[in-house]
Amino acid sequence: MEIVVKTFDQLTIDELYNILQLRSEVFVVEQDCVYQDIDGKDRKALHVFGKKSGRVAAYTRCFAPGIYFEEAAIGRVVVSEPERKYGYGYDIMNASITAVEDHYQTTHIKLSAQTYLTHFYERLGFQKVGEEYLEDGIPHIGMVKS
Repeated sequence: MEIVVKTFDQLTIDELYNILQLRSEVFVVEQDCVYQDIDGKDRKALHVFGKKSGRVAAYTRCFAPGIYFEEAAIGRVVVSEPERKYGYGYDIMNASITAVEDHYQTTHIKLSAQTYLTHFYERLGFQKVGEEYLEDGIPHIGMVKS
């Protein structure tokens, strides 16, 4: 899988389409969650995605401190269902952590994790903060990496 890091303005139309398609496939269809994925924040994000055979197989979007949270943030973490067995979740997250450090000069990162994925994020150095909450009907918890 080839990792690519781009600002919104650097994305091609095909890349943006494939990113939005993957997010919709997983967050709306697979997770059966009706929510507004296109939320106006993509223009402010750094987009980190993994391409395999010309398709987007994994993706995150990253934010500078103060845009999404007080800390830098990583969100919309997604790997296409057929590609999950290859460990691409770790690959895309490690690339995203590096992208945050390189672009925003910080190691302090926050994310909103679906609760069932806390062990995955803990293996990447994130720790739970605060109480569990519902976001779009799915249990989440804040997690921070310093």
